Amino acid sequence: MAEEFLYQLDLWLILAASIGLFLLGDEIGFRIGRRKRPDIDEDARSQVITVQGAMLGLLALLLGFTFSMAMSRFEVRKQQILEESNAIGTTYLRAQLMPEPQRKEVSALLRRYVEARLKFYQAGMDRERFQEARGQTERLQLQLWSQAAAWGDKEPRAIPAGLFLQSLNETIDLHSKGITALENHVPEIILVLLYFVALAATGLIGYGAGLAGRRNFVVTMVASILIAAVILVIIDLDRPHQGLIKVGLGRMVELRSSLNQVNLETGGTAPGPK
Repeated sequence: MAEEFLYQLDLWLILAASIGLFLLGDEIGFRIGRRKRPDIDEDARSQVITVQGAMLGLLALLLGFTFSMAMSRFEVRKQQILEESNAIGTTYLRAQLMPEPQRKEVSALLRRYVEARLKFYQAGMDRERFQEARGQTERLQLQLWSQAAAWGDKEPRAIPAGLFLQSLNETIDLHSKGITALENHVPEIILVLLYFVALAATGLIGYGAGLAGRRNFVVTMVASILIAAVILVIIDLDRPHQGLIKVGLGRMVELRSSLNQVNLETGGTAPGPK
C-alpha cells in the first residue's frame, strides 16, 4: 500500500488540526488588517473584497473538484467488490461441474478464498494485516489455478473446463484491480494545494474583518469548521474500509454465508450440477 502522510493520520486529529489552522490564518489576517486599517483607503478595501470573493470562489471550485475525484474512486471500489463477489460466485458454481475429488477440493479452496478476501478488505490501513491477507489470497489463487490446469489437461476440449478457467481468470484479475483501487487515492499534492488555498482564503477573510475594525467570531468559526469538514470527508472517502465512510462488504459477506450454508447442507461435499 502506498505510503501517504495525510492518509495515515487519525481523522479526528485531521479535523482538529484543520480547524485550528484555519482559525490561525483568520487571526493572523485580522491582526494584519487591523494594523493596516489607518493606511487603507476605500478603493484599496474594495480591492480586498474582490480578492476575497475570487479566493473563496477558487476554494469552492477546488473543493468541488477534489470531492468529485474522491467520490468517483469510492464508487469504483464499491463496484469492484460487487464484481469480485459475482466472479467468485460464478467460479464456485462452475466448479460444481468438476469430477470428484477435484470438486470438493476446489469448493473448499473457494470458501477459504472468500475468507481471505474479507480479511484483505477489512485490513484497512494495517499494513501487516494487508500483506498477510494479500499473500494468503495469492497462495490460494495458485492452488486454484493448479486444480484448473489439471482439469484442463485431462479434458482439453471440455466446455465446462474452459468456462471454469475463464471465471477463475476473471476472479484473479479482479484481485489485482482491487489492489489498484485501494491505492488509487486523490493525489496528496492536491490536498496540500487545497489546504494552502483554504488557509489563504481564511486569512483574507480575517484581513477584511481587520480593515473593517470588527469581526464576528461565530461566523469565522462556522466557516472554518465547514471547510475543514469538507476536506475531512474527501480524505475519508479515500479510506474505503476505515473511518466514517466505508465501502460495504455486504455482498461478500452474503457470499461467504451462502457458500458455508451449502457446505453444511451437503455435509462438506459440494453439490453436483443440476
